[in-house]
Amino acid sequence: MSVDWGDASGDAGVPIDDRGFAYGDGLFETVLIQDGKPVLWQEHLARLARGCERLAIAEPDHHVLDALPAEAGSGLHVLKIIVTRGSGGRGYLPPASPRTRLRWQLSPFAPREDRWRDGVTVRLCALQLGCQPRLAGLKHLNRLENVLACQEWCDDRIAEGLLCDSDGMLVEATCMNLFWLRNGCLETPRLDRCGVAGTLRAALLAERPMKEVSYPVGVLNRVDALWIGNSVQGLWPVTCLENASGSPVMRWVISDVHRTFQSAAHGLLGYPSML
Repeated sequence: MSVDWGDASGDAGVPIDDRGFAYGDGLFETVLIQDGKPVLWQEHLARLARGCERLAIAEPDHHVLDALPAEAGSGLHVLKIIVTRGSGGRGYLPPASPRTRLRWQLSPFAPREDRWRDGVTVRLCALQLGCQPRLAGLKHLNRLENVLACQEWCDDRIAEGLLCDSDGMLVEATCMNLFWLRNGCLETPRLDRCGVAGTLRAALLAERPMKEVSYPVGVLNRVDALWIGNSVQGLWPVTCLENASGSPVMRWVISDVHRTFQSAAHGLLGYPSML
């Protein structure tokens, strides 16, 4: 297998027969860059490597990847890395010797500090995620479920939608992971059947005592604090949960408990503490 690195900007055109474009046959990473330095870079590289191994795609050279963040310059940026199997094959059947395609893009970024401070309202989505353990945890390019879920509301009050799997178990938000405090213990949904294993989630699991659990959405009636977060936006305290019809079902008041865990997450990202 070989790799097409793209042009110097990483934004070279992608042909119509690219398998990532045609079938979602690839992976991506979105990395926070602060003054040219990537945040949680090893966690991103590790997830990308797991995805390449599981999909049998040639992993990009780390020397090439390591050089990308410095192109951002000063300030906050988001680096999006896309790796596809390349072109060719017969229908869904991949080519015997694929030429992996790598593309990237850098964009200026400003986090939603109001959501750090004031918390957010989230809605339970009607859409349920399909279970496919071979893809569980990966940030693969086929995100149609997330696209459909995000179409369930057009209200700016709603910051995110929460997703369950086809068995009714809580999994994640549309582009964030879930965390909650219950009976004095931090918990996060287990992601062995579907969902994206976020890099902030991985760093928090490595640093703090936290259980990976499988529960239906009813567990949120018994939690003392709820957060959603990822490695770009940071951690947002949830103050209100609505059902799929838009009716409030749970509310939380932001407390020191919320701020303590939020500050731990923000410490990993280089974001300010809200304590």
